[in-house]
Amino acid sequence: MAEREGSTLFGEARRMLRTSGAVGGIAARYAGQKLFGVKSDKAAHAEDLKAVLGGLKGPMMKVAQFLSTVPDALPPEYAKELATLQANAPPMGWPFVRRRMASELGPDWESRFASFEREAAAAASLGQVHRAVLPDGRRVACKLQYPDMASVVEADLRQLKIAMAIYRRMDSTLENEEAYVELSERLREELDYLREAAQQRLYGRMLAGVPGIRVPEPIEGYCTKRLLTMTWLDGRAIQARIDEDPPEEERAAYARALFRAWYVPLYGYGVIHGDPHLGNYQVRSDAPENGGWGINLLDFGVVRIFPPAFIGGVIMLFEAIRDGDFDKAAEAYRIWGFKNLKRETIEVLNIWAKFLYEPLLDDRVRPIQVNDDPQYGRRIAEEVHAGLKRTGGVRVPREFPLMDRAAIGLGSVFLRLGAKLNWHNLFQELIQGFDAEVLARRQREALAQAGLPDPHPPGA
Repeated sequence: MAEREGSTLFGEARRMLRTSGAVGGIAARYAGQKLFGVKSDKAAHAEDLKAVLGGLKGPMMKVAQFLSTVPDALPPEYAKELATLQANAPPMGWPFVRRRMASELGPDWESRFASFEREAAAAASLGQVHRAVLPDGRRVACKLQYPDMASVVEADLRQLKIAMAIYRRMDSTLENEEAYVELSERLREELDYLREAAQQRLYGRMLAGVPGIRVPEPIEGYCTKRLLTMTWLDGRAIQARIDEDPPEEERAAYARALFRAWYVPLYGYGVIHGDPHLGNYQVRSDAPENGGWGINLLDFGVVRIFPPAFIGGVIMLFEAIRDGDFDKAAEAYRIWGFKNLKRETIEVLNIWAKFLYEPLLDDRVRPIQVNDDPQYGRRIAEEVHAGLKRTGGVRVPREFPLMDRAAIGLGSVFLRLGAKLNWHNLFQELIQGFDAEVLARRQREALAQAGLPDPHPPGA
């Protein structure tokens, strides 16, 4: 029923023209510095880059947000500016909505709803959301993909590859080729709303019964590759509630639910939600099972499924840092995908690992960061970067970016909340009695029930 809409050469070229000025500017400034000694004002150009990307629909803005949270993926000046980007592109108008809905559900699509709001309720990087009501009275959200997004994705990925290649020439401490491959695969998957519906079902299964968390349900017969219809969940933006200075108990309840929303799937099923952006969860005050407060977890386009052995490596690294076991840390990094690491490089990586695991090692109620230095994380990143540069750099494995982004992204939310919890106890609840074989079986069953393929079948 739905019309075919793949990447086209014309669409990619048009997108490249719109974004090439930003990437070309980086190249020109870099060339000027190398050939003529002209100093590049990276901070000024970062503002220009943000202005260009922030006005575009599509993944370039999403990738920029992603890279801004990964230490040393971009120069600090760029990361600072791009971190402020929000998915705020203006929505498409009613003529587009009417055509898209007819293409996905047929010319009589309006008869399949009791009501459908013409104005978008939310706009994001790849699509926009409309409220609607089904004939049986259920309130739903209809997420419509913007037109020509396959071309947009491919053009933006080409530009991103150029930008990352230029930065590698400026600073080769971290080799990010594998990170680019990972980002490319996840972004292409995000174009498929049928896949996202399956991932939504997966999360509904994994988080069923977990206190304080709700996940929308996809509606059978109302989803296609470019239309995702799901149950509507009432909630508020978390930042709006933080601005109202809620009591400490409420802050802790939100943080506890968020911790479980990300890490119950990871340690129980080997699955991670790869987009801890503030717009991807809401808060609500009708969750008695979590002290009266809960969260809605949204947007399941970026999901990573890890081999069970990798999750064992994540836990092994925690134990190595806890016990000061260098050899165990070296084996954990090998499982993570790091290759040919020198002893000095492992010692530097351990600085990063201690920073991430430190709240989980401290068995007491405390904030996620005990000092009041807002630049603490950045200083640790700079120390790690300098150490890796001194020891000859490192190749970042594919498995690293989404794990790191989840830890850094959630940590920043916990900081904003000012939440105090016993993070050690929360973590121990999840890893107690970990068994890779049990996780593998649980993962296969959950994927099959959600209608997703197993990326790591037995014997592969």
